[in-house]
Amino acid sequence: MDTNVVIVGAGPAGLAVGACLKQAGQDFVILEKADEVAPAWRRHYRRLHLHTVKSFSSLPFLPFPSDHPRYVPREQVVAYLDAYAERFGLKPRFGVSVKSIRKEGDRLLVQSDAGLFSAKKIVVATGNNAEPITPSFPGIEAFKGKVLHSAAYTEAAPYVGKNVLVVGMGNTGAEIALDLAESGAKPTISVRKGVHIVPRQLFGVPIQMVGIASRPMPQALNDWMFPKILDLALGKLEKYGIVRPKQGILQGIEAGRIPVIDVGTVAAIKAGKIAVAPDIARFTEDGAMFADGKAQKFDAVIFATGYRPSYDAFLPAELRPAKSGVNSRASELGVYLVGFYNPVTGLLREIGIEAQAVAKDIAGR
Repeated sequence: MDTNVVIVGAGPAGLAVGACLKQAGQDFVILEKADEVAPAWRRHYRRLHLHTVKSFSSLPFLPFPSDHPRYVPREQVVAYLDAYAERFGLKPRFGVSVKSIRKEGDRLLVQSDAGLFSAKKIVVATGNNAEPITPSFPGIEAFKGKVLHSAAYTEAAPYVGKNVLVVGMGNTGAEIALDLAESGAKPTISVRKGVHIVPRQLFGVPIQMVGIASRPMPQALNDWMFPKILDLALGKLEKYGIVRPKQGILQGIEAGRIPVIDVGTVAAIKAGKIAVAPDIARFTEDGAMFADGKAQKFDAVIFATGYRPSYDAFLPAELRPAKSGVNSRASELGVYLVGFYNPVTGLLREIGIEAQAVAKDIAGR
């Protein structure tokens, strides 16, 4: 099949690019290996809400409904993405996995399990959360309790009254631990390294808006100023086992480490409802031994250890742009990444900006 643009992935990024290309009058096809749009959003744990405000989290040309709360819950995000696809007549080819991409002359050939697609341009929009990462820990095979990655976690009900170890304190680990604590489980978070934590609202102002306002400021000034402000907002957390990294917040973001946006986890830690432990030395049959020499029994372990993109499997190095969005290499190759840059100003906001820029670049060539 010949087309102008192949979009790989029908999550928020793929849908946003599709809507922008449609507005620009460009021909395209969206390939999605799942059977519906936004599969990652559908499998997220049930209590998840956007950590960014709805007014800065919608995709191009269609704001969230006015009656939605400021921080939109997962099920309403899914409904919004379904409505977005319908509004712009986006009809992905579902159940189609991309196997390889190669260049032949002035065309890009996309080999899939539904046949060969030939395009002038390709947009890879498969997302950063495509493949769960589960690190190897000594003794994990001996542990007799339940073991799962956070990707398989949906709700706290199966863990009520149980001791649960959450490995990793990113946004997912922090919120799952809070969900467990609020539902009557007894969670412990293992924090391997230092972590930056910011409140969802800083003195009543959404942290996303603070990030947008402070973005033009010099990085060094931001990294000097924010720790002092956060100590006022959250208190000094070292006594609870949470150490702030030496690397500043903005430096960390540039390296792909997003700060934890606190939705109540800090208060639960302070109240003793969530315990904090250091790195894991090894697992035992009935629990874990930590780096400080202490041991504890657990009924279950949830690895909130992150994800990785999946495009390495089908996109060769010679066809990969330098970074997400529009850049000289992406324009030269005709291959664009969208949705792989997650700043403090919000991933969905960045997706909207990137999608419009990529569609404009494609239409102008």
